[in-house]
Amino acid sequence: MEKYIKLSLQTVVFLIIATFGITLINAVTQNKLSRLSQVDLSAVTTIGEFKTALKDKERRLQCMTQNIYWEAASEPAEGKLAVAQVVMNRVESGKFPGDPCQVVHQKNVVYEKVLCQFSWYCEQTSKTRPIQKKLWLESEEAAKMVMFDGFRIPELKDALYYHADYVNPQWNKRKVAKIGRHIFYKDI
Repeated sequence: MEKYIKLSLQTVVFLIIATFGITLINAVTQNKLSRLSQVDLSAVTTIGEFKTALKDKERRLQCMTQNIYWEAASEPAEGKLAVAQVVMNRVESGKFPGDPCQVVHQKNVVYEKVLCQFSWYCEQTSKTRPIQKKLWLESEEAAKMVMFDGFRIPELKDALYYHADYVNPQWNKRKVAKIGRHIFYKDI
């Protein structure tokens, strides 16, 4: 009798583990399919156009990940998400380019000096410094959450600007939050 009880318990444990494993695999697969479905396919009529749309999505993800990494790699998760949100706020504002890469790479000329919107982009050190894989993956996950999952920090819904807390650019902007080492602003 004990033998049958032990066998029954082993079977139940196996079924619980198998169900959990199948559920996890299903969730991961659904997540991947969901992200794939977020590519705008309304104008896609050929496999070539589909591949182009996917490559464009990957390009935008790469730009966002780079920006989050170089601007906020050492920040807490909320700080990474906040940097990503500012880029997307700019994209959606109509005041900046309508593409995340164009926002990240945007330069202005002030008194004959070229200024980047995000300082790392003008610095050459980002091209030579090694990448810390864990921080890169965290930055990429923040980019995905903001770009593809629509995650937003409510206090930053109108934030278009930020700077590190150790500088004072004397902006005529309204402060909306401080997250990690960054102070976030919106237009007045």
